[in-house]
Amino acid sequence: MPRPEVLFVCIHNAGRSQMAAAFCDHLGAGRVLVRSAGSEPADRINPAVIEAMREVGLDLTREFPKPLTNEAVEASDVVITMGCGDACPFYPGKRYLDWQLADPAGQPLDAVRRIRDDIRRRVEALLAELLPADATAAIEEDRPR
Repeated sequence: MPRPEVLFVCIHNAGRSQMAAAFCDHLGAGRVLVRSAGSEPADRINPAVIEAMREVGLDLTREFPKPLTNEAVEASDVVITMGCGDACPFYPGKRYLDWQLADPAGQPLDAVRRIRDDIRRRVEALLAELLPADATAAIEEDRPR
């Protein structure tokens, strides 16, 4: 069975989509091809997002905002948008989900942590749908206690 391909998209690709991609990549343990992009990429990832993700053991310091391309959308099985509105291209036959999430830009670390935890829960639910039952057992093992 081919690996599902997931694209996470937000406006700047500096916060929400980066967190979602990091969780999906980590929790999916190589069983999902993950991309993230922004309709108007920023010049760097939000430092509060980097710190919040560091707290849960995920390092985003080597990541950078990437532009949204038609090719990335075409290659994806699932496109998850997070506030990019009409800037996201639509292709018939693709599965689209729109996650209504607060933007971490300009937010204090406590607020970014809440957004991070909400994203993790959503990614866990997505992976439970996309992956066979044996893969979701690994997600449960990695869940903080």
